[in-house]
Amino acid sequence: MTMSAQPLSTARIDEIMARQPDVFRRPFHKRFAAPLAVAAVTAYCIYAFWFFSIGQVFANGNWNIAGTYLADWVSYEVRPDIEYRDGEIEVTFPRFSPLGENPDPDWIETEQGTVTVIVDRPTDNSASAAPASGSFMSPNSDATLTAEDNALGGAAPAADEAVVTETRQGVARALVTIYERGTIDVTPDRVIVTRYNGTLDVLIDRENEQVLPQGPLPEWASQRAPGAKVFIDFGFYGRAEIRYREVKVNRRFLGWENFVFDPASPYWGLGFGEVMGKAFGPPIEEGRSNFGIMWQNIVYNAEWQHGDVWIKLLQTIVMAFVGTLFAVFIAFPLSFAAARNITPNRFVNQILKRFFDFLRSVDMLIWALFFTRAFGPGPLAGISAIFFTDTGTLGKLYSEALENIDDKQREGVRSVGAGPAAVQRFGVVPQVLPIFASQALYFWESNTRSATIIGAVGAGGIGLKLWEAMRTNQDWENVFYMVILILIVVFIFDNVSGALRARLVGRQAG
Repeated sequence: MTMSAQPLSTARIDEIMARQPDVFRRPFHKRFAAPLAVAAVTAYCIYAFWFFSIGQVFANGNWNIAGTYLADWVSYEVRPDIEYRDGEIEVTFPRFSPLGENPDPDWIETEQGTVTVIVDRPTDNSASAAPASGSFMSPNSDATLTAEDNALGGAAPAADEAVVTETRQGVARALVTIYERGTIDVTPDRVIVTRYNGTLDVLIDRENEQVLPQGPLPEWASQRAPGAKVFIDFGFYGRAEIRYREVKVNRRFLGWENFVFDPASPYWGLGFGEVMGKAFGPPIEEGRSNFGIMWQNIVYNAEWQHGDVWIKLLQTIVMAFVGTLFAVFIAFPLSFAAARNITPNRFVNQILKRFFDFLRSVDMLIWALFFTRAFGPGPLAGISAIFFTDTGTLGKLYSEALENIDDKQREGVRSVGAGPAAVQRFGVVPQVLPIFASQALYFWESNTRSATIIGAVGAGGIGLKLWEAMRTNQDWENVFYMVILILIVVFIFDNVSGALRARLVGRQAG
């Protein structure tokens, strides 16, 4: 049988509309609910954008520094100084260089030649009148002399004094390779920087203490004032500062320097095969195994401090576990007294519920600051902060779970003549125990993350170590290392807690 659609007559349409007015004549707010919701959310976003000046904040953000910090998470810098103040090139490194005590990297090449070296500089005769303390705030100090003093001759050398120089063989040139097409060619009187296809020629006026670029500066170079130092940007690969007395180089390398062994270790700088060969080779120290030395060098690595970081991470785990455990022990009995259907005393119910509200309304970080003042920095303050906050939260959740139990089981136990304690033990606890355990496990996993934050305010654990590394603004690779450890621990605890909660909930459902 073939069916065909026929248009409805006007009378039929009117009849249907009269019979179902709610369908065809819906209220305005129902017909336009979706567009109104979109308009409201859009208006709120625009308001928040204006109120918090988000556009201005993004415009004024120092993205170069932020990018440098991010790069420091996965890389490290070597900072040689190419000095030429006295007329001869000298390459120096900081005391704790990642390249060890006597670095000689292949990306810095020096060239011998004839140099004119200053061997004696004129001294200020008035220096003898300076205080013996040598304070830089003494009247004759260079730091306190003004431009007017210099114009009047306050720091000028005597007329019979002059710079004494000698000409001899020495290091006349240094070539620093930043990357394949980026170099810094340094001589005592000129610095030539090459970056890709661009070149910057800078004359060094050591006598007048000025840096003089020849021609306009390219976009990767800047100078704040005429004669001042010139900044060179090599992007991810590093940066440099050209000064009248030296060139300060920051050369960046991908990876974490000396992560396993520091420069003081006999295993430093060796490949895996060489390390294993040395571990099985002749004894390095009498009375100690090579493997023992190797493990000690790893744990007590001066740059990464693995042993201390691992201990602090363990403290964080213990803080979270002990704080949560104590909170469960206190919240469990108090929740029975706070539940209206278990303890029919309105005064006791309200007092305990307001007590729970007080404990959980104060943030864990505030409790951590309070207990740090009370007990001093350390894990005890962190445990106390977790304990107080979780006691309030778990007490509220437990009491609400008790108020929603099925009273039939309790009545059944009571009907056989069981006492009040037995009624709670066999009629109430079996119903709520899986819920209580599941919530306790969730808070234990969550507190592992929270313990890291409160540790930053002095409550112990890896959070304090993390904060110390961030404050230096130089050890961001150490920060990333600790963040990875925290992520691993949270991942493990999250999976363990999730598996246990699933078994408890499944058992309850079964």
